Amino acid sequence: MTRWPMVVLALALAGAAGAQNVKITPLGTHAGELCDRDRATLFEDPTGVRILYDAGASVTGSDDPRLGAVHVVLLSHAHGDHMGDQRLKGQGAGTCARPELVSAAPHSTTAEIAAAKNSALLMMIPMASFLGRKVENIRGKPAPACPQTGGALVAPLAEPCLAGVHIGGAQRVRTADAGSAVEITAVTAAHESTVSRSLLSDPERKSLEPDNVSLTLGPSGGYVIRFTNGLVVYLSGDTGLHAEMKSIVADYHKANLMMLNLGPNAVTMHSAAYAVNEFVRPAAVIASHPNEAATAGGKVREGSRMAAFVAGVTGRPVHMALSGRTMEFDGGAKCVAGCQ
Repeated sequence: MTRWPMVVLALALAGAAGAQNVKITPLGTHAGELCDRDRATLFEDPTGVRILYDAGASVTGSDDPRLGAVHVVLLSHAHGDHMGDQRLKGQGAGTCARPELVSAAPHSTTAEIAAAKNSALLMMIPMASFLGRKVENIRGKPAPACPQTGGALVAPLAEPCLAGVHIGGAQRVRTADAGSAVEITAVTAAHESTVSRSLLSDPERKSLEPDNVSLTLGPSGGYVIRFTNGLVVYLSGDTGLHAEMKSIVADYHKANLMMLNLGPNAVTMHSAAYAVNEFVRPAAVIASHPNEAATAGGKVREGSRMAAFVAGVTGRPVHMALSGRTMEFDGGAKCVAGCQ
């Protein structure tokens, strides 16, 4: 075989291997960094299914050019920094520690994106119902239950729709020409789930303001996503330690990649590292939701909470969810491109 055919064959094999990777792209407030308000993450299966997790406030709304197609929107709980009661004023606005945000009321970034992208709202049923009404307010017609073909949602969808789940419930999503589907299962998170009052209708908001409370929209949750290349990702949501991290996420689902939220109101750096090392035991970790400027120049800041967490994790790599940096993972949770 001559040199050029061998080169062509090598490139073709490399392309085929790359096509089997799951692409994970954090959408934060400042390019190349992991910042205080960063939550939103895009997942793309090798078949083309695209999933947005916790749109939050680090996107500019449905017009954010980084979004592209969004077939499924996941939401872990109703807190404003996840549902998106605010949005980023502009890419890079403010500082990494204090990004400049503006109100996304009355709709939320989650509802705006689902309405614009014809996405399935896949989340706990009370949150799906709440956001479905906001999608209806945006579009002028109700968001129906998501149709299924052969037991799966088929992307792209013709209109935004509701795919509510309970803890332990699962939905399957595939593209029209794919022979296999992505499976998304809702799992437990130890956290509360009240909605920002700014997203409530006037009568409801005014009735709750005197007591300084809001509505709870069902339980908080995380997700386990089983991608078609064999990668099994655990999205922790905001959660403290709980035993189901081991019994359900690790022992039953056998998650091999963990995307861990590190907000200090849920975990200490010691308990977060313990969840990784002793409960879930994934092959690799993606660190997100830092509630601090976790990096500078794309590197973990010395003396930060993130640095303490990374130091506590043993036997596996910890990847920072750097905004705009697409990471690619094979079925064994090995990062084969885009990780530092």
